[in-house]
Amino acid sequence: MVVSGMSGSGKSVALNTLEDLDFFCTDNLPAELLPRFVRSVASDNRGRHRLAVGIDVRNRTPDLTRIPEWLSEVGDLGFDHKLVYFDTRDEVLLKRYSDTRRKHPLSHEGLPLADAIVLERKRMRPLRAIADLVMDTSEMNVHQMRRQVITELGVGAHQGLSLLFESFAYKRGLPADADFVFDARALPNPHWDARLRPLSGRDAAVREHLDRDALVQEFRGQVTAFLDTWIPRFEAETRSYLTVAFGCTGGRHRSVYLAESLARHFRDQGREGVVTFHRELE
Repeated sequence: MVVSGMSGSGKSVALNTLEDLDFFCTDNLPAELLPRFVRSVASDNRGRHRLAVGIDVRNRTPDLTRIPEWLSEVGDLGFDHKLVYFDTRDEVLLKRYSDTRRKHPLSHEGLPLADAIVLERKRMRPLRAIADLVMDTSEMNVHQMRRQVITELGVGAHQGLSLLFESFAYKRGLPADADFVFDARALPNPHWDARLRPLSGRDAAVREHLDRDALVQEFRGQVTAFLDTWIPRFEAETRSYLTVAFGCTGGRHRSVYLAESLARHFRDQGREGVVTFHRELE
């Protein structure tokens, strides 16, 4: 999978999500090295055969029109390949750069942001022209982008339902696309332990602390039993994805712990396509 497109359109979100779907991912690979990279990774002892490569305007290769030639070489190695191009309207890109205050990759050429976007669009035209799929993310937030990647690019990655376990802070509002939302604010809060406050639910010390709490384990057990009962019913209705969200006050400890714990539970059942997203940690 070659992930390309305009800077600020969601390519990093796509690569991170594909990595969660067990793709071996690398970003900003010199384009002329694409066949060599595929050959090297595929021949190692782990036998990885699901690869994703980010190629965009940062690439040191000046002539991106040769991408079809290099993709053809990848095909000669026995690999199917797909080029996915992420696009976004100029006014949305301007707003995203304003919100994040990140520099555009072409800003080193001394161009104003609007001119840099115009130049990038011109340089990326050869890749957009040969894309197998163009995804317009102009109206999507980061959560919707992840869902779109799971449903559009994760096709064939596994059989059955894609499960996304998400954590969030109530003070920043509910996730727009959650199918189930569980409120963890009634549980003991590690925030009030000065030793645990700077950590998150991903850290061993927080996990061990919450693992020992009987109320947390009762909550987790009841939610697990509920999902064990109802997720197969959704699956039987040919549902392709489901988002389960856990919220707490700050979105760092209890909600993250529960999202990771439930994701681990379903992975242990042998399910593929189980991913996590922690809104307040991204």
